[in-house]
Amino acid sequence: MQIYLPIAELSLDVFLLLGLGGVIGFLSGLFGVGGGFLMTPLLIFIGVPPPVAVATQANNVVASSISGVLAHFRRGNVDVKMGTVLLVGGLAGSTSGVSVFKLLSDIGQIDLVINLSYVFVLGTVGVLMTWEGIRAFRRTSRKMPARKLHQHNWAHGLPFKMRFHRSRLYMSALLPLGIGFGVGVLSAIMGVGGGFVLVPAMIYLLGMPTSIVIGTSLFQIIFVAANVTFLQAMQNQTVDIVLALMLLLGGVVGAQYGSRLGSRLPGEALRILLGVLVIGVALRLLYELVSVPVDIYSIGIGA
Repeated sequence: MQIYLPIAELSLDVFLLLGLGGVIGFLSGLFGVGGGFLMTPLLIFIGVPPPVAVATQANNVVASSISGVLAHFRRGNVDVKMGTVLLVGGLAGSTSGVSVFKLLSDIGQIDLVINLSYVFVLGTVGVLMTWEGIRAFRRTSRKMPARKLHQHNWAHGLPFKMRFHRSRLYMSALLPLGIGFGVGVLSAIMGVGGGFVLVPAMIYLLGMPTSIVIGTSLFQIIFVAANVTFLQAMQNQTVDIVLALMLLLGGVVGAQYGSRLGSRLPGEALRILLGVLVIGVALRLLYELVSVPVDIYSIGIGA
């Protein structure tokens, strides 16, 4: 059964979209990360224009993050002060990113930039995640002591220090501001929540306790993704509500099954599996960039 997507300007099978949302929801529940960095490439693979895929997925991130952050609030695993500092940087970065998005769209280069961004970011994150998972697996199998995740560096000598009681940190606010800004730009250009970059940065650069990281990350992501969705809809008109609804319905169901399976698998194995999956998506996007298109020529109508 086909459904017409008014903003994407194409018809797709309803069950394909529901299934795609279910698969990404399953993976999100399985690996404990948002599926935006996988959803957007998959939407591109099935023919959705990259600008629409990016903007619509940002809308999906809001819904999935709200349910997650409420659960973490109840457990006391959200550092609101740190999340607010990250949010200030994230709002500035996402606003700037949407402006860059519009500029690239106007000059006809946004599709290329989106694909290149995914190839570079997913390739880098996938390799690092896989390598870290393998190292953790080796340490566990050999019963080696875990290495220290966080060490003091030059960034801790920066001014404007603040005390973050929930995370037990005393550090410069410039570092989380900068991290939030970078993640905000990624959210605007790639249509992701940025958790797959933000979470490692909060652990390794900020030195936050792992138990606080996920909830604080989701707290920031909600508002940054909402800002991206609003600005994309107002400035670029690229948010397809019909597409977002189909993906959301499938994702809610898939996440339930993924979370059940994820609780039964060791963390090291999950990291390796996710890393390999991310690398595979990056390689597929790279192939799409360098392969010869089916239609060598396209006809456009000038304004």
